[in-house]
Amino acid sequence: MSPHSSPAPPIGILGMGTYLPRGTRSNDDIAAAAGVTPEWIAQRTGVHTRHVAAADEAASDLAAAAVRAAVAAAGIDIDQLDVLIAATSTPDELGPSTACRIQALTGARHAVALDVSAACAGWLFAARVAHDWLRGNGGARYAAVVGVEAYSKFLDPTDRGTAVLFADGAAAAVLGPVPDGAGFADFRLGSDGTGAHHVLIPGGGSRLPASPATLGEHRHHIHMDGRAVRDFIVEIFPRLVRECLAGNGLRIEDVDAFITHQPNPVLLRSLGEQIGIPRERLVIVGDEVGNIGAASAPYALAGAAARGLLPRGGRIMLAVFGAGVTWGSALLTWTGAPTIRIAPTRAPRAAASSPASVATLQRSSS
Repeated sequence: MSPHSSPAPPIGILGMGTYLPRGTRSNDDIAAAAGVTPEWIAQRTGVHTRHVAAADEAASDLAAAAVRAAVAAAGIDIDQLDVLIAATSTPDELGPSTACRIQALTGARHAVALDVSAACAGWLFAARVAHDWLRGNGGARYAAVVGVEAYSKFLDPTDRGTAVLFADGAAAAVLGPVPDGAGFADFRLGSDGTGAHHVLIPGGGSRLPASPATLGEHRHHIHMDGRAVRDFIVEIFPRLVRECLAGNGLRIEDVDAFITHQPNPVLLRSLGEQIGIPRERLVIVGDEVGNIGAASAPYALAGAAARGLLPRGGRIMLAVFGAGVTWGSALLTWTGAPTIRIAPTRAPRAAASSPASVATLQRSSS
């Protein structure tokens, strides 16, 4: 930057969009195969339903719908995007990047497209990349950051530790210049690769390429050490909140909303109480959609905005954690960005098999 150039403007969220596929699975639908009861699932996880991509829907299809919604909410044209970053653990293919697939589907022809892989923390990692890209490139103004998962393609329905939690969905944000005093601040990201074995899809990569043996051993399903993951969350979530507050001279009561990854609503509520977060300020959406990985935090953010829980000028703390293991936090001053959410309607019981049950559009602005 030359000594005579203007400082780069702060970067914040201009619009958000979410997409949930039409198929759903209730606790009743999955309990028997997982060897548990619907009541057990509700009591242990707090999850009540999950959205499931169709056989011909890949991660890029879900993400493209969310990106289009976010761009419309932001009031820009798709070809104004300079950067398109996808965060996912369930890409369309091992290569090319899923972001390139999304670019082709949306027509974002001027965007540089790339993936970020940080599991359930991925969207915030991607937001940091987009934030710094826009701040450091005077010619770039808008970035789309989307978190998306198609976990249902990688689940063993008999594994109660994963089948009851994971689901499909996408959530996106358009980032761009916002007024002084608004936008993102104080990103704090971290990782510890010694915990990478706690949650993974072991088969299909260069270490265990697909073969009859990997298929027979269910190596292409999600494998999770539930106890290790829980211990990690119990340690990292309070630490993220504590360090972010201390680093910015804040108290819990100074934060209007806490937006987190959504691994397990029961666990989140318990930890929130221990930390001292007021129940109404800890946004929980996992009961509605399950664990949608990299889409969880942006979906929670969009849902909070749509429900009027984010006051204009309000201070939001983002806290995420995922496989790898990875974690991150950030502060976000909300500018009242509009949100468009696309989700299937609930058809009347008598007409449940009718094609009349189609996606509906919800638009809101706080």
